[in-house]
Amino acid sequence: MPTIHANGVTLHYLQAGTGPDLIMLHGMSGNLATWHHRIVSLLQSHFRITTYDLRGHGRSSMPPSGYTTRDMAVDLLALMDALGIATADLAGHSFGADIVLHFALLYPGRARRLTLIEPGIPALVHHRTHGEWEGWRRWAHDLEHMTGEPVPRERRNDLGYMMRRSIEVQILSGPFKGLPQRTDRIFRLLDMTTIIADHAVVGELTLDNLAAIPHPKLLVCDGESASISSFKVLRTLLMNCSPLVVPGTEMPHFAPLEAPALLVEHVTRFLGIDHHPDAVSPAPVGIPLT
Repeated sequence: MPTIHANGVTLHYLQAGTGPDLIMLHGMSGNLATWHHRIVSLLQSHFRITTYDLRGHGRSSMPPSGYTTRDMAVDLLALMDALGIATADLAGHSFGADIVLHFALLYPGRARRLTLIEPGIPALVHHRTHGEWEGWRRWAHDLEHMTGEPVPRERRNDLGYMMRRSIEVQILSGPFKGLPQRTDRIFRLLDMTTIIADHAVVGELTLDNLAAIPHPKLLVCDGESASISSFKVLRTLLMNCSPLVVPGTEMPHFAPLEAPALLVEHVTRFLGIDHHPDAVSPAPVGIPLT
C-alpha cells in the first residue's frame, strides 16, 4: 500500500501508466477507486495517472480538521512534491473538482489543464442554504427513487443528513453493484471531523478569483444532476472553459462510474489525445438546460 507523509497527513496513492502526468481527485465520501473502475484502464496508455485518497478518505489518515478546499490543495502540492511531479493535468470529481480549481488558483504554474466533473464550489453555498434550491430537490428525488423512502422536507438542505442517506444506499455501479457500502469510516469522517463545516469555507476561491483562473477547462455535468445549477453559473463565469452536459444516468452526478467511456471520450479529446477505440460516440454538448 504506497503512502507518503505530506502536509501533516498520510496519503494513500496509486500510479499507473506512462506519459505526461494526470492526477485525479475523487469527491467527498469517495476514494481513489472512483477512477479505477474503468477510467484508469482507458487512459493509462496515454498518461502516467496518479490517484490518491483525500485526507480522511479511503486509506489516508483522518485528522480532526483541515478539510477546506485550500487545505486539500496544499495536500495536493505536497503530494506532487513528494512524487517529483513538477506539473500535471488535473481532473476532479465533485469536491475533488473544487480542490482542483483552488489548486490552480494558488499554484498556477503547477497545473496545466483542468477537467472539472460536477464541481459544487463553496462560493455558491448561499444558493444551497434554502430548501427550495434546485439541487436539493433533484438529490431528494434520486434518494427517494433509489430507496423508496421519503426525504423529509425539513432535512433536504441538511448536507450531513443527505450525505448519510446517500452513503446508506447500496452500491449502484461497478463490480460490487447491489452490495451494501462500508459506512463505518465514512460516518466517522462526517461525525468526527470538520469536513461538513469546512466544505462551505470559501477562502480565496471567490467568484471573482474563479473567473480569473486562466487554465483550459473542461466542465462536465450530468443533465439530471443536483449540481446542474452550479454548472449553469460556472459555464459562463469560468474563462477558457468548454462546457459539456452528458445525458442523465441512473445515478446522476457520478459520471466516472456511470459513463466512464463517454467521459474518457471527451477528456482525451480535451487533453489532445485521440479518443480510445472502446469509447462510445459522444453526446452533443448542447443538450438543452432548463
